[in-house]
Amino acid sequence: MRDGSAGPLVIMPTYREAANIERVLRRVRTTVSSSSVLVVDDDGGDGTADLAEGVGRELGGVDVLRRPGKGGLASAYRDGFSWGLERGYDVLVGMDADLSHDATALPRILAALSDGADVVVGSRYVPGGSTVDWPVGRRALSRVGNWYAAHALNSSVADLTSAFRAYRAKTLRTVDFGALKAEGYGWLIELAYQLERSGAKFAEVPVQFINRAEGRSKMSPKIAVESLRVVTLLALSARRERRGGP
Repeated sequence: MRDGSAGPLVIMPTYREAANIERVLRRVRTTVSSSSVLVVDDDGGDGTADLAEGVGRELGGVDVLRRPGKGGLASAYRDGFSWGLERGYDVLVGMDADLSHDATALPRILAALSDGADVVVGSRYVPGGSTVDWPVGRRALSRVGNWYAAHALNSSVADLTSAFRAYRAKTLRTVDFGALKAEGYGWLIELAYQLERSGAKFAEVPVQFINRAEGRSKMSPKIAVESLRVVTLLALSARRERRGGP
């Protein structure tokens, strides 16, 4: 079993990211040399996992968890978190592999964790955060969706759908993340909601999100609708709890 206390584990779900995976892995390992990376690859037939293993042999500190077929973002993070917790990592980081998450922001995110936060979100929607080259429709959908989620759930987090997050391992253990029912980005919202309810202290670090240059975006209207459905169901459940009803 690996001693994970020396540095963070960056968990990177992938599906058809052959065009980006080598660059993003090199950037992460260069920016935070103490980090380990776990690529959770849903086999899309483009050789992403093979390329990641090749970088791992060259640089060290890169593992690949191969999964057959497209299992989705939520199950990738469930498997990645379980893998990291079993191996004793104290800090786990979620990060996209499409270069939209800037690896140079990792030191600031990790510093906020060291300053006392339990969860740190790389945020587009706090002062200093931004999106670059996003289509107008996507930008509007993201802003409105995050505004609705924060207000409906009475959350202090401005960017609830950001997957660029760092977690203390002991904080993740306060919730049964394997039992969360949502999928996709809705799972990220549900996880943040449950962590806030458990008393976790959140911090947001402004980051610049860049529209992917290679490959196709995984975002779709179906994913957006599912996220809104998750928020509404969580809000209704919380209201029933406050009223003491079934």
